Amino acid sequence: MKLLIPLTLLFLSASLLTSCDQQPAQKNSTVIDINPAKLPTVRPGEAVATVAGGCFWAVQEEMKLLKGVRVAISGYAGGDLAYPTYEQVGTDQTGHAETVQIYFDPKVLSYDVLLDAFFAGHDATQLNRQGPDIGKHYRSAVFYRTPDEKARIEAAIRRENASGHHKAPVVTQVEPFKVFYPAEVYHQDYYQHNLYNNLYLQLVSKAKVEKFRDAMEGKLKED
Repeated sequence: MKLLIPLTLLFLSASLLTSCDQQPAQKNSTVIDINPAKLPTVRPGEAVATVAGGCFWAVQEEMKLLKGVRVAISGYAGGDLAYPTYEQVGTDQTGHAETVQIYFDPKVLSYDVLLDAFFAGHDATQLNRQGPDIGKHYRSAVFYRTPDEKARIEAAIRRENASGHHKAPVVTQVEPFKVFYPAEVYHQDYYQHNLYNNLYLQLVSKAKVEKFRDAMEGKLKED
């Protein structure tokens, strides 16, 4: 019994000290590539969606798992500063959200299913935060490109509110798409590269990704 208190305090301390707002070097690497990643070229017949659901490390990993998704890129959207850096967005003063842009085949993955997957991957009832990550740059948001997309997002929110899955109303912002800035190279596929040497990924992101896998069973790529 005497060991329970120290272990509990240790876990709580670790939780408080870990967040998405960190810059550890990737495993087996002594150099962090801070250059912005390159955006992929949209292929004929391909669709693009842009969503924000907290720390982009987990959201990118979740979107990559879906059938029909060719690539997902972590980045920034919804703010006023051009070409922001991770550090600038982290000040919560630029208006950007940590965002993921998804390139997918709409014949395989419909926009409606993608939206349902987005809501399955985070808690859309938390205002300007996700778990230990607090700030507007961690807000829940979907960026629409057309009036039809806006209507579909609003319909998805209504489905979520009527589903009984949540104890509070969904607070996801529905914002017009303006521009998406890709995040630094070292943030891309961050979950995949750093899961076993990053405390935040182990304590926070892993549970989110596993919950997403369970919720979207049947809609995921084969391992």
